[in-house]
Amino acid sequence: MLDGISLDQLRTFIAAVDEGSFSAAARKLNRVQSAVSGWVSGLEYQIGVMLFDRSGRFPTLTQEGVLLLADARNVVAGVDMLKARAKLMTSGVEAELSVVIDVFFPTDVISAVAKEFAKRFPLTPLRLFVEALGAAYQPVLDGRCSLGILPPLPQPFPSLTSERLGELPLVAVASACHPLAAYGQRIPRHELAKHVQLVLTDRSDLTSGRDFAVASPSTWRLADLSTKHAFLKECVGWGGMPLHMIEKDVADGTLTVLDVDDMPLSGFMLTMSAFHRPSHPPGPAGRWFVDQVKSLWHGADVLPT
Repeated sequence: MLDGISLDQLRTFIAAVDEGSFSAAARKLNRVQSAVSGWVSGLEYQIGVMLFDRSGRFPTLTQEGVLLLADARNVVAGVDMLKARAKLMTSGVEAELSVVIDVFFPTDVISAVAKEFAKRFPLTPLRLFVEALGAAYQPVLDGRCSLGILPPLPQPFPSLTSERLGELPLVAVASACHPLAAYGQRIPRHELAKHVQLVLTDRSDLTSGRDFAVASPSTWRLADLSTKHAFLKECVGWGGMPLHMIEKDVADGTLTVLDVDDMPLSGFMLTMSAFHRPSHPPGPAGRWFVDQVKSLWHGADVLPT
């Protein structure tokens, strides 16, 4: 019996509550009052529950009606959402946008873009993942993510297309109490090799057995950048960090930028690009996301001048 409930009945029930009477609901729905009364009565008969007390001048919700009103609203809202998303899909907008962000990329830029994305594409869920090295490439390669905001790796990925977004500086740093911070002159690589270097490890197999920018035979390998950051501040070694993440620490003297051979004091410039598979170019939501990241990143003066 419940399978025969119609959306018209539920919408009429909701309208009668919101408008305060069957006659007002009829005017809102552009129906005659008898039709409204009939739909509500039919709904009550089908569910076996009285929704309204009709003993007064105006119908009032029963206790059962109060409880079922919320369910009715949820059902109608769910159907409206389904229709809106179906319409969105036919317009070419992605049903979902999944993006993997390299751990070095500025979080404040991504969070600002995500905030605007929610306003611009309210019916398109945004899935964001943060990874490093090959683990950041893997979701794009296997199709789990349609976009990747990633730096280059020293190996080609011919199955991916890229669009340059800009550059960010990476600097070598150590705690102010670390011996390297007090070296007093340009630090040669053989001096770096005497101290523990904190290195990000790849959680995928794409770069298995390969090291990047490793100058010391003594390395501690960490799976995430925030842990590396904490270890650096605790004087557990030295390592490379994106400048935007440690600027405050440098300003307050917690960390020191190391003047290392073969690296300018301003840092090594790491190019960030938007990657996707050629067979799956960004749709309207993805294209907007990439353009906003590029625009906001440049506009927020994240890039060095």
